[in-house]
Amino acid sequence: MTLTKNSIQQDIMKEAKEKKVEFIRLEFTDMLGETKNVELPIEELESVMNNEAMFDSSSIAGFSDIQESDMYLFPDLETFKVLPDAVDQDCIARFICDIHTPDGEPFEGDPRFILKRAMKEAEDMGYTVNVGPEPEFFLFKLDKDGYPIRKMNDRAGYFDASPKDKGDQVRRDIVRTLKKFGFEMEASHHEVAQGQHEINFRFDSVIKAADNIQTFKNVVKDVATSHEYHATFMPKPIAGENGSGMHCHLSLFTNGKSAFYDENDAEGISTTMKQFMAGILSHANGLAAITNPNVNSYKRLVPGYEAPVSVAWSHSNRSCMIRVPTTRGMGTRFEIRNPDPTANPYLTLAAVIHAGLEGIRDNLDAGEPETRNLYEVNIDDVPTLPTNLKEAIKALREDKVVMDALGDHTSRVYIEEKEKEWIEYSLMVSQWEVDRYMNK
Repeated sequence: MTLTKNSIQQDIMKEAKEKKVEFIRLEFTDMLGETKNVELPIEELESVMNNEAMFDSSSIAGFSDIQESDMYLFPDLETFKVLPDAVDQDCIARFICDIHTPDGEPFEGDPRFILKRAMKEAEDMGYTVNVGPEPEFFLFKLDKDGYPIRKMNDRAGYFDASPKDKGDQVRRDIVRTLKKFGFEMEASHHEVAQGQHEINFRFDSVIKAADNIQTFKNVVKDVATSHEYHATFMPKPIAGENGSGMHCHLSLFTNGKSAFYDENDAEGISTTMKQFMAGILSHANGLAAITNPNVNSYKRLVPGYEAPVSVAWSHSNRSCMIRVPTTRGMGTRFEIRNPDPTANPYLTLAAVIHAGLEGIRDNLDAGEPETRNLYEVNIDDVPTLPTNLKEAIKALREDKVVMDALGDHTSRVYIEEKEKEWIEYSLMVSQWEVDRYMNK
């Protein structure tokens, strides 16, 4: 039976009363992928659910100008959740919200709306999209004032166990907390680099997957702090170590069946899947400023550290941008390996979906799977991703499909913001430059 909005509201008010909720936290995501929030007392719950919560958006990255700053927070009632103690000791409940203009229309610069628009395009073509993200992170120690320092929490490596792995208890508490949010957890382990960790949760529909990424990052940071560590999703915090990625497993379904599986194909992969991959590969450079959004992102995308630099696909070759796991049937999917966890998940998935659907519409050919180790071949043999943020911005500006995925407002403001970031970085003088050139 489908519940009405009124019955959902009544259930929420009942739960809030039974659990003695004191505050309502309204969360949303800005253009750069940062979670923002405003809290209201529980007495405002009914007005919140009636979409009456207003806020000044003029200071939020990528939103509106000072002269048109008023926006409304429309809570997604399905995201209501009383926060676990590990997140906040007070009794607080949260909603994830969509942003609307004063006339009630969705705000075109709201990342969640941009992803919903991509989801609608897929649905119009007969597809639903599932996503399984894998955000990695590092744990660093804190100084006596509680600020992070560049000392990792351990010297362990891939799949190492305690006592080498000193983050196992942190990961367990993160898993416990996420389960209270309704996550279906799969596995957690120490990653390759010292102090690096990965926790996997089950795939979900595309909007829920993006919401889950934001919740995941917030929980990781909160739990790490409770253990007196700092969790960072910075792509490359330590030179000479593997960086942190956010591999995303994507699959399409139509009429409840996998659109990516073809039992008559020798590899079990449908033409639709190959076209979808081809669309992403053909727009890889234009996507990069979204999937790898900051200066540090390109310190990770270098040969030899398990991060892809080559625009190609394979079955098991992790030097390629896209990898196809061996699972077939309903589990047929591919993994896009270049995104990192600083990417805005709503914009990233929206842009990737648009590019993939373009590949289906245009019957693009993904070519043959790459079998070579692309870290060891001449880079002229295979197209490569941009090597820095400046190149990525230029590629984004020239990619109409990705620009259309973002929309006029967000594409313009996003590029402006990223150009400022590149200029600011270019004006800095690093310690490496001082050490190398001071005595020349």
